[in-house]
Amino acid sequence: MPDHYDALETRDRKIREREQFSALPAIIARAMNAPGWARLLAGIAPEKIISRAALAALPVLRKSDLAAMQKEHPPFGGLCVTPPGKVRRLLMSPGPIFEPEGMGNDWWGCARACHAAGFRAGDIVHNSFAYHLTPGGFILESGAHALGCAVIPGGVGNTEQQLEAIAHYKPAGYMGTPDFLKILLDSAEKTGKDASCLKRALVSGAALPGSLREELKERGVAVLQCYATAELGVIAYESDAREGMIVNETLILEIVRPGSGDLVPDGDVGEVVVTSFNPDYPMIRLATGDLSALMPGISPCGRTNARIKGWMGRADQIAKVKGLFVHPSQVAELARRHPELGRVRLVVGREAEQDVMTLMVECAQPAPALAAAVAATLQSLTKLKGAVQLAAPGSLPNDGKVIADERKL
Repeated sequence: MPDHYDALETRDRKIREREQFSALPAIIARAMNAPGWARLLAGIAPEKIISRAALAALPVLRKSDLAAMQKEHPPFGGLCVTPPGKVRRLLMSPGPIFEPEGMGNDWWGCARACHAAGFRAGDIVHNSFAYHLTPGGFILESGAHALGCAVIPGGVGNTEQQLEAIAHYKPAGYMGTPDFLKILLDSAEKTGKDASCLKRALVSGAALPGSLREELKERGVAVLQCYATAELGVIAYESDAREGMIVNETLILEIVRPGSGDLVPDGDVGEVVVTSFNPDYPMIRLATGDLSALMPGISPCGRTNARIKGWMGRADQIAKVKGLFVHPSQVAELARRHPELGRVRLVVGREAEQDVMTLMVECAQPAPALAAAVAATLQSLTKLKGAVQLAAPGSLPNDGKVIADERKL
């Protein structure tokens, strides 16, 4: 299958669903061997988690909570099944958040993204992601190695040295941020170094505006992107079709209302929640803090897994109002208490030099009594008064925001 990494990428969607949920109970049971997961999933019967509905009933674990968990239960918050002395690398991201890299081939699940970007066995690839403590360089390198590529460990900075290595080894591929690829090409032009060997790139870690992608294409480099985190590896990646990002085969992805674990309708923007099948460091409903939305249909490239629209912002929309923190989880709880509502959006502004809140809610049958009840719930949950405005269904923006802070501070 020259266009696809393996047959898993093109299997029937119903078969994928069946096979993944057949394997999920064993992964959850394995995770519960770790003390952190045993605490978080106490009372859960793994053998019963065999559907999306059953999975959606499990609690979410927020990435924003990992640092505190790891401080209380070092080194990994009790979430790593494999002892730290038996993994390949012990890594550290800003936060700080500490992550393991286990043994085995393509541990981060990056090979599919590298293959979709056009890398093949025998290629030389230049990797400009960081190799010092942080996992970015190792995530991408492991995917290239799994394909049989040689990797130049460029790391960050040292532009002149990196250009010397590129001119000497003549890599066909690049891995790193799109911004640094442009810096390398600009510097090559200024210094007369030859970087024309670079033809393909897999980028991540920064925005890829259409204008930058087009500029890099005009300069001879076809650029695709992937979406990854240190806890989950590669979550989704682009193919040549460039119609959304295809969800990786190593995980189950959900889109939930920010601040909750409740699924949103397909196509609505919400928070990305991922369950991974990693045997060393499994993640069960990890809320990434990133916003995206599921796309309908399948990719024209023939890969049949679900697609997301890519990174669409952050879900951690905490606002401080009159000295009190208002959390997305409070807005989500309000929506749960009033199931007759559609989208809900709390707008924070300023009037007469004071903070004010207005809760915008969609509802099919607006009534003053409903507005009053919703306002009472808002005050009960936040300890703050706020106005309520009823809106027609479908009138609020589909951008995943449940708290919109419009103050100019």
